[in-house]
Amino acid sequence: MRTGRPLSSIVAAALLCGAAPALAQQAPAPASATLAPALVTTHSLPASPAVNVYYQLRGNAPIWFRDAAATEAAKLLPAILERGQLDGLADGPDLARMVEAAIARAKDPPLGTRPGSKPGSFLAEDKLLSAAWVQYVRALKAPVAGMTYGDPGLAPPVPKPDRILDDAQKASSLLQHVQSVAAVNPVYAQLRDAAWNRSRHGALAPDPRVAANLDRARMLPASGRYVLVNAATAQLWMYEDGKVQDTMKVVVGKRDTPTPMLAGTIHYVTFNPYWNIPTDVARKNVAPLVLKRGTAYLRAARYEVVSDWTGQATVLDPETIDWQAVVDGTREVHVRQLPGPANMMGALKFGFVNDLGIYLHDTPFKELLGKSKRNFSLGCVRVEDATRLARWFLGREPVAPSSEPEQYVRLDKGVPVYITYLTAVADGGRLAFVDDVYGRDPRADTGLAELQPIPSSASASASGAGIPASRR
Repeated sequence: MRTGRPLSSIVAAALLCGAAPALAQQAPAPASATLAPALVTTHSLPASPAVNVYYQLRGNAPIWFRDAAATEAAKLLPAILERGQLDGLADGPDLARMVEAAIARAKDPPLGTRPGSKPGSFLAEDKLLSAAWVQYVRALKAPVAGMTYGDPGLAPPVPKPDRILDDAQKASSLLQHVQSVAAVNPVYAQLRDAAWNRSRHGALAPDPRVAANLDRARMLPASGRYVLVNAATAQLWMYEDGKVQDTMKVVVGKRDTPTPMLAGTIHYVTFNPYWNIPTDVARKNVAPLVLKRGTAYLRAARYEVVSDWTGQATVLDPETIDWQAVVDGTREVHVRQLPGPANMMGALKFGFVNDLGIYLHDTPFKELLGKSKRNFSLGCVRVEDATRLARWFLGREPVAPSSEPEQYVRLDKGVPVYITYLTAVADGGRLAFVDDVYGRDPRADTGLAELQPIPSSASASASGAGIPASRR
């Protein structure tokens, strides 16, 4: 967003005068909200007033020009901000020029080394860099469009300016801190590098499809153990501290029952699971067959009708159910499939809290994993090798406590799972694309995004309890 005056003169004047332009605060959206992708402009974040207050409360101690090491970190900012449009900061290039000019004013010699200079000689420049850094970091931390968090603790909050500046001030190495924050995570960094290389070779405007993919990749952590499922390529990765430990194929949702973008925490592995059939599936698929074939159909399919989805559910006589009312939608019925070779959950399930009935689980239909397009489920994620995944989760050989249904084995520590939708990846430093199966990508401007299939080798090597009814 532009004004009549250059952005640099507005912010610079505000900082020099100890005040800042009136900037509207943008409140973070609820974790479960679906947001339209948008670039964060420098006029949408209250960076400058907070920066002034931060400095005043700390005796105007400098951050970026406090010593030679910090100044080296400051020199990284122009290049970081120059590509800011890829990070969701629309005015990144303008801020880059402002910061570059501020560094030029302060660089020779560094603060405190000029004969007769006093602490605070470069206060305005230091504050300007801090204002730019705050806006950049907040853009990186903006809510991810279309993402639902079954575990609210995984939803990254948009940090307040004083927290951003405190982290910078207290960093043992400001240079390493800036590099780490700007990298975001390995998946994001590789994708952004490929997009930036492409933009420097003629595609100057940010490709909206790439921007949407970067937005989705931002949610991934930079460290720790987690599982990444990419519904666009039907692939799963196990990560530890930013490095791929293992990978496998998965089956994901059909076009009309897409696997959602979702994050939750897996706390235990379930052996011998029931398949608790979602009520809409029971109404559309099970009830009509009961009317046609009788309740013998339920016994043949190893289905039973239960009172509810709780652990204390009682089994009901299917002859007492008005199945026509179920078909008509005037009665709700709870149907579950018993464990066994044909159970839709397979032998293992990896549940996590969410309102969408989505799990990771085993499957009896292994042949579907050999197909190049693996969109066959009702939304859940069927994994290629559930035993191998359970072994990674548990850190030991997975063994069922007994042959009884629903046997839970708790993980030593919960492991986050991120289900996202990446139709663009970095393949050897170049952007590669797959089909947008679910139609979630914005349309690319003509000539900006050339569709290139992702080779299978690239997709494979790129770097609590659940809701009872589950999509298979």
